[in-house]
Amino acid sequence: MMRKLLLASALSVLTLGAAQAGEQYVEETGYAVSGYDPVAFFELKQSPVGEKQPSAVPGKSNITAEYNGATWAFSSEANRDKFLADPAKYAPAYDGHCAYGIAQGGKVPANPNLWRIVDGKLYLNITPTVVGFWESDIPGNLSKAENNWTSKEAAPS
Repeated sequence: MMRKLLLASALSVLTLGAAQAGEQYVEETGYAVSGYDPVAFFELKQSPVGEKQPSAVPGKSNITAEYNGATWAFSSEANRDKFLADPAKYAPAYDGHCAYGIAQGGKVPANPNLWRIVDGKLYLNITPTVVGFWESDIPGNLSKAENNWTSKEAAPS
């Protein structure tokens, strides 16, 4: 099963082509980050590389804000207020897409329970296997992802 997920992820990256910046990724929940509170990630105790992170904190449908073309949910009004004061600080990198996928030149969804904060920025990945690839060389993957994202962000649509 895991092998099939990894293969599907890799094929998605290869077939989607180059990453392009745009509006925040939103899936079937209708919320950015699948309805999880983006500020709460920064309040969780991050696990060491190679270990599973704590679960993301669900947001509430009655505590929301709009940013980057998406609705964001929060677990408290205080977290919503923090987000609104500096949304770029709390929004996940790459419009909420898989950080490793961006490093590989593709644009695939991400799982908010597969996260890591690096240098004050939130990064998400798609599967536990992909987290392993991402964490095997975080600085190298960040460099590749930033280069891919920046060049696509600057390119005309």
